[in-house]
Amino acid sequence: MDSLTHVVLGGCLGVAASGKKLGNKALVFGAVAQSLPDIDFVASFWLDPARDLLAHRGITHSFLFVVVCAPALAYIFDRLYPGLMRLGVWAGFFGLQIFVHIFLDAFNAYGVAWLEPFSQTRISFNALFVVDPFLTIPVAAAFGFLALAGANHPRCRLAAHLAWIWAAFYMSYGVMNKLAINKVVTSDLARQRIAPDRYMSTPTPLNTWLWYVVANTPEGSYIGFCSVFDQEEQIAFEYFPRNEKLLAAWSDKDEMKRLKRFSEGYYTAEQWGDTLVFNDLRFGQVFGWRDRRGRFVFHYFLSHPDGNKMVVQRGRFAGWDGDAVGSFLRRIAGENVTDRGLPDEKRK
Repeated sequence: MDSLTHVVLGGCLGVAASGKKLGNKALVFGAVAQSLPDIDFVASFWLDPARDLLAHRGITHSFLFVVVCAPALAYIFDRLYPGLMRLGVWAGFFGLQIFVHIFLDAFNAYGVAWLEPFSQTRISFNALFVVDPFLTIPVAAAFGFLALAGANHPRCRLAAHLAWIWAAFYMSYGVMNKLAINKVVTSDLARQRIAPDRYMSTPTPLNTWLWYVVANTPEGSYIGFCSVFDQEEQIAFEYFPRNEKLLAAWSDKDEMKRLKRFSEGYYTAEQWGDTLVFNDLRFGQVFGWRDRRGRFVFHYFLSHPDGNKMVVQRGRFAGWDGDAVGSFLRRIAGENVTDRGLPDEKRK
């Protein structure tokens, strides 16, 4: 999830778990502790983009990191604040925060390497978008109340508990929506006689009602959108060839191996003029709900690597205006907006 979600949820969890013992420190310690796994962002200062993709949410999002860091932090804080809490309680406090961080991040398409360094497998439930205001805003409101009222307020622990209960409820709601969407997807793929090797579904930006679907075949992928409010169980799939032959000259390069591993097989290649592009399909399209041929938000320039400063959400919200937002909301509500098309300038 985004950094703000981790900060506010960490603070609320800190108060809920140890507010009586830590007082106002629980809010700060919790916010900092739950943000700790994202320290891996410093790797981007010296790693090339392809390496950085795998470093992010890697070892610092593993169970090993929880096991090593929780007792280490407990020892440090026990020395800094002697007698405030027992060493084991400190360890439980930090272990809970770090575990919640890596568990919550597994709900996004990026995935987390829970088993590193023993396995490079990434875990991804694909049940929440990385930024979801419906999850974050209520928790942030509770965090704000705790920051202003202080740990001694008679309702501080109630606010803290309500925050994590809401987060747990919303995560469960996302999973339930995913299960309902997957049932529709499975049925519709069979109806349209599409036989993928596998498929994935993941929420579109800022909500858990409109879902983006990718069905993989050996030669390419079928992509469509499905809302929990759709009246017709008919997904309009668009086919994208994999174009593996375009990558032949790159197949033995470490950069390509990393990109393919990171994409988990959900990729295509395209030629944009003199630029060869690698698309990771898992992260969606720009205006894909209305422009079926829209560009993918993750596109990596193989022949112009200097342009890869940010690749995961490239152009995600570029060109959003009132008309775009309106069409997005209508598509969430179940309306077919794909025939409206897009002006050429918004395809870029």
